[in-house]
Amino acid sequence: MALVAVFGASGRQGLAQVRQLKAAGHEVRAISRRADPFYGEIFENVEVRPADIYDEDSVFAAMEGADAAFYTHPLRARVDRVAAVATIGRAGKRANLKRVVWNTSGWIPDRPGFAHTYANNTAAINALWRTGVPATVFGSVLFMDNLLTNWAFPFIVNNGRYVYPRKPDLECSWISLDDVAKFMIASIDRPDLEGAWLNIGGPEILKPRTVAAHLTEAVGREVKYDPSTPEEFGRHLADAFGDEMSAEEKAVLAPSIASFYEHNNNSPTTPFKVNMAPVLERIPIEMETFRDWAKRQEWRLTNKPRPPAG
Repeated sequence: MALVAVFGASGRQGLAQVRQLKAAGHEVRAISRRADPFYGEIFENVEVRPADIYDEDSVFAAMEGADAAFYTHPLRARVDRVAAVATIGRAGKRANLKRVVWNTSGWIPDRPGFAHTYANNTAAINALWRTGVPATVFGSVLFMDNLLTNWAFPFIVNNGRYVYPRKPDLECSWISLDDVAKFMIASIDRPDLEGAWLNIGGPEILKPRTVAAHLTEAVGREVKYDPSTPEEFGRHLADAFGDEMSAEEKAVLAPSIASFYEHNNNSPTTPFKVNMAPVLERIPIEMETFRDWAKRQEWRLTNKPRPPAG
């Protein structure tokens, strides 16, 4: 079993990685500046260490003594992902890690000329390889767990509305964050996956109205698909941060999100759709359908902390 340093352990993606690593019997070092990064979830024998992604020595100290590291780029990071991922790679090389696993939280293009974070994913992968650290990269395209955040969950529970800026016929490969973590874990000891990158999605391809039908079944009352415009959605997501985000930062984030979804709705490529057959042949894990994922969630408002986004 490996000791894995999980960066961003206090985020919803990092939390799923910690959960699945523990379930698989690995040791975990949670990298977070929060003393209690797990929102009340209990994990035994998990060390918590702070790190600053803008300080390579700090990142090295967080990794030192670990066998592997999982990295997910922060949504609100000040530096671009190319610089941050290169820092992870250099520090991981110094720490003599056996593997760095980067979850890009977005599709990875296989040719140049793409907009938004997609081009940065390709550039950051190249920067990671050049550090010399043994690494594997997964481009996870769309998370089921997005619907549990503050910009989506209240619409579903309070109003019976599944609000998303997607064209009604847009096909998407929704994947649970627990399944993303399982892919990352499976790659740790796979020498054939060193130097590999793979796009990953869920086990089925769904259109928005099918998602709404599954939500209706899980919630126990009708949930209708409400296709917001990308501009409306950008404002929803920025507002979900509340006082955590300044008005100036929201003014930058909202149009950026709108532009991203406008691109995805009209792109001749399919950034939200993945053929998983060859991936599952190479990395055979049992995946969760959207219907099964939705049925195991608690669809009612509680005082439990809920992430705004990310």
